[in-house]
Amino acid sequence: MTRLAAFNPAVRTLDESIARAKAAEKLGYESVWTTQMPDARDAALVLAAYAHATARVKLGTGVLPIYTRHPTAMAQMAATLDEVSHGRFILGIGISHKVTVEGMWGLKLEDPVEAMREYLTIVRTTLRDGGAGFDGRHFTARSAYSGPHRADLPIMISALNPRMLELAGEIADGVVLWMCTPAYVRDVVVPTIARGRQKVGRSMDGFEVVSAVPVCLTTDRAAANEVFRKTVARYAGLPYYRKMMDASGLKDELDAEKVGERVLDELAGIGDEERVRDAVRRYREAGVTLPGVGPFSGHEGAKGFEATLEAAAS
Repeated sequence: MTRLAAFNPAVRTLDESIARAKAAEKLGYESVWTTQMPDARDAALVLAAYAHATARVKLGTGVLPIYTRHPTAMAQMAATLDEVSHGRFILGIGISHKVTVEGMWGLKLEDPVEAMREYLTIVRTTLRDGGAGFDGRHFTARSAYSGPHRADLPIMISALNPRMLELAGEIADGVVLWMCTPAYVRDVVVPTIARGRQKVGRSMDGFEVVSAVPVCLTTDRAAANEVFRKTVARYAGLPYYRKMMDASGLKDELDAEKVGERVLDELAGIGDEERVRDAVRRYREAGVTLPGVGPFSGHEGAKGFEATLEAAAS
């Protein structure tokens, strides 16, 4: 089968979440990713449970916010989870948002691109060399790690806007995207990453462009659209996402506070099996190397997580 990932944030019970990870593995998905939400289970520990219940599928964080873990702690967690999963872990990290970093955690979000550069440098150096000596403006580390560590453990950045995308091209192994239209991936994401790669003398070969693709196999498209409309409206209220959405050609509708069917169809595959598969195809054609099928439900007509994964893979 063609390469596919499954986005599987932890749901009502941990047992159900684990069953979904096992289903993705059974269906031949290459990897399973989970997202750290501010009010949800610890994503790294959830992946440890997935690792115990699966044998082959890779396990990724899409993504962990950097401000909740010092980079030395992030490196320790990544190396340990990679050991627990026998070399199947992919580390995805992101900045989060001002409302979360400052309003919820009481920290300061300043110059996120340079903060990410320092953070990733410390994590990368620790995983490669078993320690880091780094004095930065945002992060400092003088530390060692004596456990097993994989030097080439993949590290990916959540990136939306050009400066972070270019940084990802320079120093990361991939990007993790959410709420990006296929046109934005094609016209902004891929060319900007390529510029970052060129700055350090690298091609796009081996660079992973992971994008969550929201999909819903359903008999009630109108109800599913209503569920997803609320998701889009919520992310449109966050400045990083709104800036990207405006640049994606969605500005007029969002300014009018109208998340219409055109916007929903740009971002997701909602309806029958053909609509689900078409969404994955559109993202792949735009330059996504690893589409991350993200099933959602929330209404009576939804066919469910496993059925939607199966439709996307068929």
